[in-house]
Amino acid sequence: MKVFNSLTRCEEPLKPLADNTVRFYTCGPTVYNFAHIGNFRAYTFEDILRRVIQFNGMKVKQVMNLTDVDDKTIRGANAAGVPLTDYTKTYKDAFFADLKKLNIESAEMYPAATDHIPEMIDLVQSLIDKGVAYKSDDGSVYFSVTKFPGYGKLAHIDFDNQRTGARCAADEYDKENVGDFALWKAWEESDGPVGWDSPWGRGRPGWHIECSAMSMKYLGETFDLHTGGIDNLFPHHENEIAQAEASTGKEFVKTWMHCAHLKVNGEKMSKSAGNFFTLRDLIEKGWSGREIRYVLVNAHYRQGLNFAFSALEDARKSLSRIDTCVEALEKLAAQTAAADAPEFAVKALEDFSVAVNDDLNIPKAFAALFELVRHANAWMQGDAQPAQAAAVLDVFKRMDSVLGVIFFGKAEKADVPAEIQSLLDQRAEARKAKNWAESDRLRDEIAVAGWIVKDSKDGQSVTKK
Repeated sequence: MKVFNSLTRCEEPLKPLADNTVRFYTCGPTVYNFAHIGNFRAYTFEDILRRVIQFNGMKVKQVMNLTDVDDKTIRGANAAGVPLTDYTKTYKDAFFADLKKLNIESAEMYPAATDHIPEMIDLVQSLIDKGVAYKSDDGSVYFSVTKFPGYGKLAHIDFDNQRTGARCAADEYDKENVGDFALWKAWEESDGPVGWDSPWGRGRPGWHIECSAMSMKYLGETFDLHTGGIDNLFPHHENEIAQAEASTGKEFVKTWMHCAHLKVNGEKMSKSAGNFFTLRDLIEKGWSGREIRYVLVNAHYRQGLNFAFSALEDARKSLSRIDTCVEALEKLAAQTAAADAPEFAVKALEDFSVAVNDDLNIPKAFAALFELVRHANAWMQGDAQPAQAAAVLDVFKRMDSVLGVIFFGKAEKADVPAEIQSLLDQRAEARKAKNWAESDRLRDEIAVAGWIVKDSKDGQSVTKK
């Protein structure tokens, strides 16, 4: 398994430091609002990464933080007039519900920043003791970037062409500004009731120190892998390295991986452009979690992803094609024990394995999956046997252990409500009259109501999402 290391700018084998276990840290959500599909581009990439590691027989210990104290969460809680913990709980709960809808495997740990203030204070004190951090007149503590010789190695910063020397008090700031950044922020009136006592006075941690403290607490001073969106590479991840390595004198992380940005219809996502979507926005429009997942993962993670409703329509059709093949195999296999897989299935799995181990080349992995679908459909028209069908199903399951988009026996029949049956009857009449536009409109209306229509030579059927 080879991956692209952002630190070295090279593809390298991913090998655990110890115990055949890849220990990796994922920058999780800042829980001040519902996560949007750009956030989930990163989380689905990390889920694919986790699954490929396990596909290769390695174990995983993944830690994903929850940033529940920073500039945004404090502003939101104060504006709502509720305690910080109450404000962030709403969005924590929503985040975990969204992960389930997208079939994202759970990390081993989800530490919240507010539960780890003592560890952050200890790390800040360590940096002061090492002479790389200093207290300002207002009681804040800053990291001095000029006192850490390795600063800039992840982002490959050319210091001669950067503005240096300024203090960066905000959690997020101008990426062109290489300046001393806040480790501890002195309490201000705008913080309201949010604050903790420290050796430097009342205040709260800076955003960057949170991840360094929590990752080292659970994964050790040196661990295998750190991931996130490309927008976090600088300054956030650069600052994490500086804090950790200045404190411990050890290499912080062996491999860094970053996914590219997501755009919507070719444009940067923004509320003003009318193309800003949360997961629940898309589900309310009738799209299922696995259709959204299909679109989010079916692009190379280091390439920009253009999210469009036409892509969701294509995903629906592609998944229907997969479902039809899998359901036919399940009927043929009929719980029979698997025999040796046919040659076409063995070849498809080999191609799939090569693709996912080549820096997570998921588009090529999907190509291997659809080759399997094509061959399996043709094969079932001949003298396919139940035991071989079971073996082909096992190959589909092996592939889906990475992709996470296929239904296996999940499309159970349910009682169809009268209003849905009425729409189905209207659609059948439209198809009989070859009124395809009306047929498609009714299919979409049924989908919005939470049902998936499938067409076959025997007619249409419907299953609950």
